[in-house]
Amino acid sequence: MTMSNNMLHLNMSAVPVETVYSLIYTVIKISGAIVATVIVAQLINRALAAYFKFATGKLKVDETTYTVVRRIITVTIYLIGAIVVISLIPGLPDLVLGMAVSAGIAAIVIAFAAQRALSNVFSGISIAIFRPFRVGDVVEMGGEYGTIEDITLRHTVIKTWQNKRQIIPNSRISEEVIINWTIGDLTVLWKVDFGISYDSDIDFARSIILEEINKHPDVVHGEDREAKVRVTELGDFAVNLRALFWAPDRPTAWGMGAEIRESVKKRFDREGIEIPFPYRTVVYKKDLERAG
Repeated sequence: MTMSNNMLHLNMSAVPVETVYSLIYTVIKISGAIVATVIVAQLINRALAAYFKFATGKLKVDETTYTVVRRIITVTIYLIGAIVVISLIPGLPDLVLGMAVSAGIAAIVIAFAAQRALSNVFSGISIAIFRPFRVGDVVEMGGEYGTIEDITLRHTVIKTWQNKRQIIPNSRISEEVIINWTIGDLTVLWKVDFGISYDSDIDFARSIILEEINKHPDVVHGEDREAKVRVTELGDFAVNLRALFWAPDRPTAWGMGAEIRESVKKRFDREGIEIPFPYRTVVYKKDLERAG
């Protein structure tokens, strides 16, 4: 044990003092560069977020583009900080350069493995440039309906009507059909279906439906936007009617449809209009033989 301690003492004594100081100085510089990178990135990120929030609220500037730009700037600062840290480590820049030159095949493999991630990034940049939707827009995609809450370089966050957050990769968004209910004219033509019995008066039922629609306070009226009721099908047990009316926007339309459906049902009950349920007449073969 004494011999080991003596050997360690001799080895430490053999290290020049200048080398120890240089090592300590390098560690301090690297630590300072890391801390400075994190602080600068966070400060710039918060400053840009505050400015873009002000610009969006006061100057009516779309925040979608600036959200992506802010994240690109933040990532760039971290990349610059990483390069600075690498340059401060003695011998590491030459090692990295040598590895980069001799790792062509590995680079191809890594690029292939990161294809999906890069696709998400490029799709996020494309969304920021061409803006098929913006933060706050009401959209429908893949059967899900909700509001765009956030757009990052990798994914887009949609707040669904159930108050759930759906995180969708940007590459998937660029490949799917998106219905944007916010762009352009917000009004929407909504439909509500009804079924009445074959014994009921179609014209009377139509007049009741139109009266209930026109009484609703949110229905949009106009020269070419009058409510209509059409016979869409003569079903197995019901005459199917479809009511068409204009709503101010997609979020309001669903609630309007539910309220109009309820009010029409109550009117049908009072006026004696029957809403039939499925029924079948079963005739047994032996009964047919007896009748014959």
